[in-house]
Amino acid sequence: MATEDNTQEVNDKELQDAAQDQLVQEADTDENQAESKDERTELEIAQDELAAEKDKFLRLFAEFENYKRRTTKERIELYKTAGQEVIQSLLPVVDDFDRAMNEIEKAKDKELAKGVGLIASKLKETLKSKGLEEVSVRSGDTFNADIHEAITQIPAPSKKLKGKIVDVIEKGYKLGDKVIRFPKVVTGQ
Repeated sequence: MATEDNTQEVNDKELQDAAQDQLVQEADTDENQAESKDERTELEIAQDELAAEKDKFLRLFAEFENYKRRTTKERIELYKTAGQEVIQSLLPVVDDFDRAMNEIEKAKDKELAKGVGLIASKLKETLKSKGLEEVSVRSGDTFNADIHEAITQIPAPSKKLKGKIVDVIEKGYKLGDKVIRFPKVVTGQ
């Protein structure tokens, strides 16, 4: 019986050890599950922070691209109209050359007309290379207040010229797409 009691004690001890092992394993499993929940929430938090930083980066990048585009556009616009003041100050000289050519042609001095014509064409070509264009206006064109400046109105010489341009007093010019001097015209009423 003593051996049976020993065997019983050994079996009881083994059962107790097994029960303890099982409790330890369950506790480890619960602890691992709790840790994995903590890890998952930490992982989710990290992913959320990453998404927020990525969004902030994309917005900053888009803002920078817009800034580059805007400054490039401003720089191009500035370059196109950089000499606007100088060119505007030269327009009366171009007008004087045109008037001089008209008077020289009346005098019929061919050599003088040729010399002044060369200088005038050189000046006009130089200004044209810088982007200056003449606004084309002729007698008989329809008056448009957006692109013409009416100096005065006179009775129309014919019914065809009513509300139209009768005479061009001063030529108009544009630099690139911007009108820097509107043509001055006389309209018929």
